[in-house]
Amino acid sequence: MAPRILIADDDRAIRDALERAIGLEGYEVELVNDGVAALEAVARIAPDLLILDVMMPSLDGLGVCRALRNQGDRTPILILTARTEVSDRVSGLDAGADDYLPKPFALDELLARMRALLRRTTTESGSEAENLTAADILIEESSRRAWRGDRELELTKTEFDLLALLVRNAGIVLSHTTIYEDIWGYDFGPDSKSLAVYVGYIRRKTEADGETRLVQTVRGIGYTLREQQ
Repeated sequence: MAPRILIADDDRAIRDALERAIGLEGYEVELVNDGVAALEAVARIAPDLLILDVMMPSLDGLGVCRALRNQGDRTPILILTARTEVSDRVSGLDAGADDYLPKPFALDELLARMRALLRRTTTESGSEAENLTAADILIEESSRRAWRGDRELELTKTEFDLLALLVRNAGIVLSHTTIYEDIWGYDFGPDSKSLAVYVGYIRRKTEADGETRLVQTVRGIGYTLREQQ
């Protein structure tokens, strides 16, 4: 069965263009024009991926993200935004989005990010899960839960995937390219801030009670998870 993609955007020209382009790739596409309709459609059709514009009437894209995540809905969400400031992108990720793409965007990049999100979901549902440990971090892949010591960490889908990757490769320095390709399925280049933003989120959550830093920056290369010496 073809993956079902829900597109929520109040710009009819963008909706129609995306419907044609994504439909030609073999996806099943559903269109809505505001945030309230997006929530209703998610409940009705259970899409495999949700593409959300930020600025919409009734309920904006960030409100849709928060509502779904508060309901425990883990549908992958890709945010489209005309805003290019890092703070605006961070707001989308904070709301629970898995990825963002600033407008105007190249269709090839949109499709690549869609494939990456769908591939991650398929891999997670079809693979045997195991428990991962490093330092005082415990990752329970079967339930997609994580702890530092006795404290459970509240992680988004992408935060969990990134932390699991670092724990699985504890002590090994992973390059930016390696992480991008593993987590997003696509290397967004040296100007992308996505990885740095997510590393910041993980640090904030794993160090919330004053714990020592585990995710270390290796300048000019990437990141590794190890205890500070």
